[in-house]
Amino acid sequence: MSESVNLPALGESVTEGTVTRWLKNVGDRVEVDEPLLEVSTDKVDTEIPSPVAGVVEEILVQEDETVEVGTALVKIGDGSGSSDGGSDEGGADQGAAEQGASEQGSDEAQADATEPEPAPSTEQQEEQKAPEPQQAEPAPGGQTQPAAPQAPSAPPAAAPVPQAAPVPPPAAAPPAAVPAPAAAPAPAAAPATSGQSASVPNPTQDGSASGYVTPLVRKLANEQGVDLSTVTGSGVGGRIRKEDVLAAAAAKPAAGGQAAAAPSGPFVAEVSPLRGTREKMTRLRKVVAERAVQSMTSTAQLTSVVEVDVTKVAQFRDAHKAEFLEKTGSKLSFMPFFALAASEALKAHPKINSTVDGDEIVYPETENVSIAVDTERGLLTPVIKDAASLNLAQFSQSIADLAERTRNNQLKPDELAGGTFTLTNTGSRGALFDTPVVFLPQSAILGTGIVTKRPAVVKVDGQEAIAIRSFVYLALSYDHRIIDGADASRYLVAVKNRLEEGNFAPNLGY
Repeated sequence: MSESVNLPALGESVTEGTVTRWLKNVGDRVEVDEPLLEVSTDKVDTEIPSPVAGVVEEILVQEDETVEVGTALVKIGDGSGSSDGGSDEGGADQGAAEQGASEQGSDEAQADATEPEPAPSTEQQEEQKAPEPQQAEPAPGGQTQPAAPQAPSAPPAAAPVPQAAPVPPPAAAPPAAVPAPAAAPAPAAAPATSGQSASVPNPTQDGSASGYVTPLVRKLANEQGVDLSTVTGSGVGGRIRKEDVLAAAAAKPAAGGQAAAAPSGPFVAEVSPLRGTREKMTRLRKVVAERAVQSMTSTAQLTSVVEVDVTKVAQFRDAHKAEFLEKTGSKLSFMPFFALAASEALKAHPKINSTVDGDEIVYPETENVSIAVDTERGLLTPVIKDAASLNLAQFSQSIADLAERTRNNQLKPDELAGGTFTLTNTGSRGALFDTPVVFLPQSAILGTGIVTKRPAVVKVDGQEAIAIRSFVYLALSYDHRIIDGADASRYLVAVKNRLEEGNFAPNLGY
């Protein structure tokens, strides 16, 4: 008797999902709450756990296929029918392969919870240990048994010398023949290139023994400039995980730094592996693209910008960041100050927090601020509910928590819904400011640029003087259908005055 597992509801506004990867194959055993597959929606990517225990009998929806909520995805039974099937002849081999794929899939699903292992060192150790097996491993794995006695007989006798002679490349063998140990690795390498090597599993061009690299890992490798063929996977079956890519990327600057110190040649720009290639748009990217176009064509958007002197904020932050970290466990960045000032100003200027419903303007009772987070999958905007009631400590903890869970794909779908206003930190990548796009149904989005120091004219004891000050640009994009330029300016000036006043001691939260 089998039971179907359907695509569950993954949020109030989620109506469909795309199967991105199966973590179990036909014939695999699955326990209750064990991940079955990965699904991508227009809100979030998530794993679907199994509600029952049993054996996967039939997969009904293939990878990259989009189905509606409630659609049957897979059939799970007690396994009694699968053992009596008519394909017992190839069942053992297929079951072993599927079990390996299952183990690899579950390892990938848990990759974010494990620490990276030093992949390069394992490759070097295997190369250094190559003479030790003396081809004892390839012989049993091959198709012929006589090869096994031939390999162990080579090291004790003087056989390495005649075996090395037929090989054309080592023409410089006579000068190197003086040291005896050097001759031992040569015969070990020669049989490795023989016909028996076809039975030894070699890494694929992606650098994993399994031959499968998840799109997220591949994209991360492209962003980090890591060649997957040079990475040894630490996952089950040699699968490359995210931690392996990050470890390889972290090792590059150390090696590259020493090499770059010696030559002083012309600057050479780093070439991305994506150059000259093409890739399929993810479901999230397609949804963002559609909504961006819809928003730009159905609303009248423009942007207003103000310059803010945040010197007092910077001084306040420097004076309290050590104590703040000690008491709250969170770092005190500029973002909580911007979020607090922006949320407070929304209470006094509700038009910026409003939405359009037909020919009516709706003013929400609370200020639910969406925080733009840059992830491997694209831009996501988790929501801080009732933001105007929070202090600096609560903002700092909420922003850090949401950003981390967003990047680790641990958000609940409802945490991405209900936003009434968006805050995006475009300065985190060095931009002075930009003109962010408003996404419906919201009517405004505030972009914060990078905080920079520069000389400015200030008044000291009534006299003008030049001093080093900290500045930031705030850019507010808004829907001109219901928000006028004067409304936007009044809101921006309110945020500017709050920040320049710098009185945040009552808002620390401890």
